[in-house]
Amino acid sequence: MNILITGNMGYVGPGVAAHLREVFPEARLVGVDNGWFAHCLTSHNILPEIALDEQWFRDVRSLQVEDLKGFDAIVHLAAVSNDPMGNRFEAVTDTINRQASIRLAELAVDAGVRRFVFASSCSVYGVAEDGRARSEQDAVNPLTAYARSKIGTEEGLLQLKRNNLVTTSLRFATACGISDRLRLDLVLNDFVAAALATGTISVLSDGTPWRPLIHVKDMARAIEWALVREADENGDFLRINVGSDEWNYQVRDLAHAVARILGGIDVSINAEAPPDRRSYRVDFGLYRQRAPKHQPQETLDSTIAGLRDGLRAIKFSDPEFRQSNLIRLRVLERHLESQALAEDLRWRRKEIIPDGIAA
Repeated sequence: MNILITGNMGYVGPGVAAHLREVFPEARLVGVDNGWFAHCLTSHNILPEIALDEQWFRDVRSLQVEDLKGFDAIVHLAAVSNDPMGNRFEAVTDTINRQASIRLAELAVDAGVRRFVFASSCSVYGVAEDGRARSEQDAVNPLTAYARSKIGTEEGLLQLKRNNLVTTSLRFATACGISDRLRLDLVLNDFVAAALATGTISVLSDGTPWRPLIHVKDMARAIEWALVREADENGDFLRINVGSDEWNYQVRDLAHAVARILGGIDVSINAEAPPDRRSYRVDFGLYRQRAPKHQPQETLDSTIAGLRDGLRAIKFSDPEFRQSNLIRLRVLERHLESQALAEDLRWRRKEIIPDGIAA
């Protein structure tokens, strides 16, 4: 099997590459990434891209049909990847996350690719005021540019003339857990980092919003399943919530879990904060039914412990980490300040090489 992984040099990609190498040892794995975050390594281990056969430094917007010929499958992770970045780069988020994604799928059809796995998000549910867990049959209510780009891509993939391209839209719960390119702009990761660096977790909301979570390792397991699933009664297009019912948590419970496992941590919750509208529980019953051998295996406690141990291993202690390269928006802002990136998030000139990226 020849597999192209877009956006492989982000937070999720290193674990996906490692997992696919393990379960498909004879596969040809090729990564394509424009390198925004290539230098944001948080591991003392070897470069994660050695799991690949090839690494292409390309913008996903520039791929052509010739690039995709010979591939059996595409795992599409590339995106402007969270709400703060989506708010700062709203138009570019639509261009990269939606328009380029649909174009990539169209090219895949023309190139004869047989599998297309799209990393979507449960954030498309946005707000669920009645507290009922949302299933794939429920209406979506995207509140941010990032969430709108994901549901927009799903709609484009649904309408695509796929010509037997088996397409799976994985609506992932909120990612968490240690990675070779760790992000600390995710709720659980942020709490662990704050606890280690300051001894305090400050919950800016009233702590009541619901969030479903999933470890990056379990995301990789779901991608494996999508690469081999049969197109059955659901046809050649499937959108599916990926996570576990047990991993639906209120934000305050996450904070207290981190405090319990790390010990000696103060938790501050802003009881007077206005309600955070981004609150939703998710029903993962369809994924449990369709992928019984690829269910999430990580636990909340082991995830918190893994983050603790991984951060300690790199001697993390920065109380100002929200201004560091561990926050993806900060990385893009620094690229812009140095004029390495243009406002459309394309590299300006080939001769401008960001610090930490080899020419």
